[in-house]
Amino acid sequence: MAPPKADPSKLQSDTSKFSITTAGDTIYKKNTVDSFSLYRISKDSLNGPVVYHADDSMVLDVPTKKMYLYGKTSSIKYTDNELGAPEIEYDQQTGLVRAHLVRDSTGKVISFVSFNQPDFKAVMDSIVFDMRTLKGITKGTYTQQGEIFVSGKTIKKVGKDVFYALDSKFTTCNLDTPHFAFVSHKIKFISQKMAFSGPVHPEFEGVPVPIVLPFGIYPLAQGRHSGLLAPTFAASDQYGISLERLGYYKVISPNWDVITTGTLYSYGGWAVNVNPRYYKRYHYQGNLSLDIQKTKPLDLPSTRTVFINWSHTMDTKARPGVTFTASVRAGSSKYNQLVPNNATQNFTNQMQSSIAYSKTWKDKPYNVIISANHSQNTNSGVINLNIPDVAFNLVTLYPFRRKNEDFIGEYKWYENLGVGLTTNTKSQTFFVDTAKRIVQQIKDNLQWGASHTVPITLSLPQMGVFQVSPGISYSERWYMEQTFRTWNDVLDTTITTRKQGFYTAREMSFSLSATTRIFGMYSFKKSSKVQAIRHEIRPSLSMSYKPDMAKASFYKTRINSLNDSDYVSKYERSIYGAYSRGEFGGMSFSIDNNISMKVRSKKDTSNGGLKKITIIDGLRLDGSYNFLADSFRLSPLTLSARSNLFEKINLTAGATFDPYQRNVNGKRLDKLVWANRPLSLGTLTSGSVSLQSGFKGGDKSKQTSSELTDQNTLQQNAGAIGMPLNDYEQEAAYIRNNPGEFVDFSIPWSVDFSYSLRFGRNYIESSNKSTVDFNQDVTFNGSINLTPKWKLGMNGSFNITQKQLGLLSMYLSREMHCWQMTINVSRSDRQRYFTINISPKSPMLRDLKVNRTRYFIGN
Repeated sequence: MAPPKADPSKLQSDTSKFSITTAGDTIYKKNTVDSFSLYRISKDSLNGPVVYHADDSMVLDVPTKKMYLYGKTSSIKYTDNELGAPEIEYDQQTGLVRAHLVRDSTGKVISFVSFNQPDFKAVMDSIVFDMRTLKGITKGTYTQQGEIFVSGKTIKKVGKDVFYALDSKFTTCNLDTPHFAFVSHKIKFISQKMAFSGPVHPEFEGVPVPIVLPFGIYPLAQGRHSGLLAPTFAASDQYGISLERLGYYKVISPNWDVITTGTLYSYGGWAVNVNPRYYKRYHYQGNLSLDIQKTKPLDLPSTRTVFINWSHTMDTKARPGVTFTASVRAGSSKYNQLVPNNATQNFTNQMQSSIAYSKTWKDKPYNVIISANHSQNTNSGVINLNIPDVAFNLVTLYPFRRKNEDFIGEYKWYENLGVGLTTNTKSQTFFVDTAKRIVQQIKDNLQWGASHTVPITLSLPQMGVFQVSPGISYSERWYMEQTFRTWNDVLDTTITTRKQGFYTAREMSFSLSATTRIFGMYSFKKSSKVQAIRHEIRPSLSMSYKPDMAKASFYKTRINSLNDSDYVSKYERSIYGAYSRGEFGGMSFSIDNNISMKVRSKKDTSNGGLKKITIIDGLRLDGSYNFLADSFRLSPLTLSARSNLFEKINLTAGATFDPYQRNVNGKRLDKLVWANRPLSLGTLTSGSVSLQSGFKGGDKSKQTSSELTDQNTLQQNAGAIGMPLNDYEQEAAYIRNNPGEFVDFSIPWSVDFSYSLRFGRNYIESSNKSTVDFNQDVTFNGSINLTPKWKLGMNGSFNITQKQLGLLSMYLSREMHCWQMTINVSRSDRQRYFTINISPKSPMLRDLKVNRTRYFIGN
């Protein structure tokens, strides 16, 4: 060991005085001693201390300046290097450290050699390491670089970040004997950056595969880096053999990257996708995707379609009070139908987009929202545009409240009088993308309008058990045109004319509402499992009056050849529509119920061992009565219910009842049904019932390992490339489309299903008859472990009414430790396809796969 260094702080200058005596005089002379170092630093000393530990014993050979450490967990630490081995030799003169494994009398290894550096961690048979130059040679080494495990006969570390491996194997399988590996005679590693090899060939279960690549380049760096994207092969009876998703990933800047891919079909079609993405922390993030495809079915003309998808979000911390979001999905009407191997998208016939900007002023009582919207029906080809919509909101102001900021206490009743304002303006148009002159269509179909609402509220103190709230509302609408319909006897049809201009209509209403809550409880004996049942009733009653201010907006006209006439609004084609005709003076009522019970629970000992179970979350009845109507004063009654049965089955039901009698043909009569059926709510005219539930085996109290793995993988990948987690929506879509590759074998079985029933009664006036329409659907999703390593899953839908099977998908997955095999099969009325995929689990080697895809269109 080198001698200790001198501590300069402990060195002192010595200043003393001595005297010389002469004949009568004494002369004082000052003597000064300079500072100097007590020790000289040895040339062979290290840059830091060496900390050592020996489990068994330590031998120090002074003449040769060597130290020997013995013991199973003996170790030496020097700066950020740590060596552990059962037998270690340290030579102070050369700075070399030698270590090797030790076996017992039976040949079993007692302990291997381990060597750890910040960027290099390895287990080996032996090592020779120079502490001064940080270079060394290891034998029989096993190390990990990122997701790659490397085993080499000899590894030579020649620098801080560079080492070479001789006769090595590398793999992503973490077993001592990996299922697969790539073998190369020489490999160069640059830690956490890149690896380069000469000729390389794969082997499976130790058996070499006669496929040799002349060289290999393997990225090890975490984060984004540009590179090629491997394609997949597929086959279709319509488009031929295809080379899909061949592309390139380019990192433009720390905030931008772009993915460009292309697909080629043997029958002449092609597809191109350009997907730039951007992200600036604490400011914004977005994803833009442009797809252009030219489909060329066999013996049919080609069709070119376009699709654009843009999403943008703004961080609220970037500009407090300002938000900007965008979600755009638009394209050619035939695009979804022509996308191959995607049955879900083939059946999607709606596209919608929204772009919105909002601003709220600090310490100001108003805000503004500007938005643009788009909706598209791919079946009809009709595209609707709202460009733009502007909403201005003035929060409730209290003009009679005192301005004194030091005011303490309650406000007077009149000080709670509040006034607000909501103003909306819209511009709307539409066009058909299959027709010509799109610009002229947009111009001809353009409409605009505005709506203003002024609510006046008054919050009164609670009156006993009742909460009373009066209110006044004034609204006004602006229109750009009036529409008139007249009957033409010659043509035997209706003629429509329009009159352009600026028109207004108004409406005003007055209301007074009262609400309360009623509680009831029935208790059982203490020995009973059910301790109590609790019933809560929430009735509400509202009186309102609306004068007929829209009378001038309606006119009476003939509507058919039978000389029937009806009142029609002048603003029936406007954006906001017309106000309702007639005077209303009546009441609205509702009664909501909640029923729950408390039971003793052996598992849950909190809260005295009592557990609350909800029997009915809500059972609500709604209706209204118009005292000023000439006939049919009582509105249809609406009954709705919701519950979570046994905390497993979500139940939602609703029904509409007509309280008036009907004749034999189903036509309404102005007579209430209670004259003949006093206990009935009326004639059932429409209703719906839906059930959703799911069951699974295994441990339900813990989150499964695969769920944690999927979440962690997404988060790690997002952080690795520097992009936000939202930009991994494509990864989530891949998981949804390939469920067999992401199965959880810890769940032995699972079943999810939903059922819906909808029905309605319609009266057809022309035939003087009524009909009832039923529609039933069921969707299901299930999986089961055939063995601990095989899983079978299926999901689909079935229309019970039409006896028609919707999209049906099945998968079969095989767990192979570091590899996975999946078979996906899907069918629908328009398309059938299957895929067989064998690939490593590691995301780094996802493109290294065996894939077979076939899809068929038509029967």
